[in-house]
Amino acid sequence: MITVKGLSKKLPDGTLLLKDISFQVEKGEFVALFGESGVGKTVLLRCVNGLTAPDSGEVIINGDGEPQRVNGKRGKELRRIRRRIGMIFQGSNLVKRLSVLENVMTGRLGWISPARSLLYGFTDKEVERALEALAKVGVRHLAFRRAETLSGGEMQRVAIARAILQEPYLLLADEPVASLDPKNAEVVLDYLRPLTEQMAIIGVFHHLDIVRKYCTRAIGIKDGVVAYDGKPDVPPHLLSAVYGSRPPVWPVAAGQLA
Repeated sequence: MITVKGLSKKLPDGTLLLKDISFQVEKGEFVALFGESGVGKTVLLRCVNGLTAPDSGEVIINGDGEPQRVNGKRGKELRRIRRRIGMIFQGSNLVKRLSVLENVMTGRLGWISPARSLLYGFTDKEVERALEALAKVGVRHLAFRRAETLSGGEMQRVAIARAILQEPYLLLADEPVASLDPKNAEVVLDYLRPLTEQMAIIGVFHHLDIVRKYCTRAIGIKDGVVAYDGKPDVPPHLLSAVYGSRPPVWPVAAGQLA
């Protein structure tokens, strides 16, 4: 589904942030990226979807039997590839002045020509599909509300609906529940997890209780390299290999998400 091979990325000051990162993720997997703040987890996601260009290595997506290299592509070619890579941001990244439905419809922009989007927009069938996506995450009744009136949990559910409408092979989630309380975090993750039936999901998470409950695999990044790749219930000694001699104390108590 997605192959990252020998990926490296330098910061503007020349510091090597990511060093020869390699892994593969298949449809059906819900993979957590974890590690200390600043190790490059978000940068890695941005390299995967083409928002940031790696300095070396390659990212290959294969959702329909035809492998496509993401990095090195520009313009229409990159746009065509990225329409199959969904993205959910920590702050949902909705356009607050637009309605919920209009925000979800932006998930189809990669599938239509710029001329159509400017001249007459979306078809009735596309609108109905957007409403169906909102229904899947339990917020169809909010379709005509302005996005700025929603709670944080509702915004993230709208962001998931937008990704569903995009029909991606791969969904990237950059700390999708970091700003939510435990109850709303569970609601959002309960909608995310079943999507692995249609796609692969890679998410950045800081709470290992969440990783243990919802993810099928965990990848730990330390000093720019993959320090752990395995089961989501990370053994203590391997957790120390990612976080050093003093692993973090998680704000969400063990068992709270049981």
